[in-house]
Amino acid sequence: MTGIFITASGTEVGKTYVTAAMIRGVLLKGGSPRALKPIITGFSPETMMTSDSAILLNTLGQIPCIETIGIISPWRFGPPLSPDMAAAFEGEEINHRAVIAHSLGGLEDTAKTTLIEGIGGVMVPLNKTTTVLDWIEALKIPAILVVGSYLGTISHTLTAINALKSRDIPINGIVISESEESPVPPELTKTSILNFTLDINVLTLKRGQPDDETCILLSDLITLD
Repeated sequence: MTGIFITASGTEVGKTYVTAAMIRGVLLKGGSPRALKPIITGFSPETMMTSDSAILLNTLGQIPCIETIGIISPWRFGPPLSPDMAAAFEGEEINHRAVIAHSLGGLEDTAKTTLIEGIGGVMVPLNKTTTVLDWIEALKIPAILVVGSYLGTISHTLTAINALKSRDIPINGIVISESEESPVPPELTKTSILNFTLDINVLTLKRGQPDDETCILLSDLITLD
């Protein structure tokens, strides 16, 4: 199976932005991508056209609607909270095994490149006992770690790297997505991170729509040896 899990050091650092750019890169190379965003919080039917799930569907050339969003995002919750709390507020609990099964189902078609976008950061709880890290580990596919360039990102990034490495999850790359409030250029953040992660490919991504070349470079991380 050809698949990659896009995770992050925290929330609101650009996972969907990076995932969409990677989809574009796969398409530009003539590939056939598939995207899943199994869990989404802060979701409302009234604003679904601007949701992360809709962004991914639009990039794939599919029309977002409640049915198509439901296929790639079966677990949708209204409160903009961590998955465990969002589900609890609605009287539910996320079934970890069901999430894994749904994700593995998306990986079955080896003719397609499947991108699975997580939720929040690596250690975000899905329920009372499992986290996003457990989810990635169960799928046995590599991860791409998306981080910001805000003050404090280096500590958050190195902590997320250690969490992934503790479960022997291959990290195909780190993408520094430029934060709105960035104290230094992303390249300086990259230099600092590389002092501790010489074995991992690190790319920087400026704010704004990435060009075709950048999208292709990002998509190359999917099958990085």
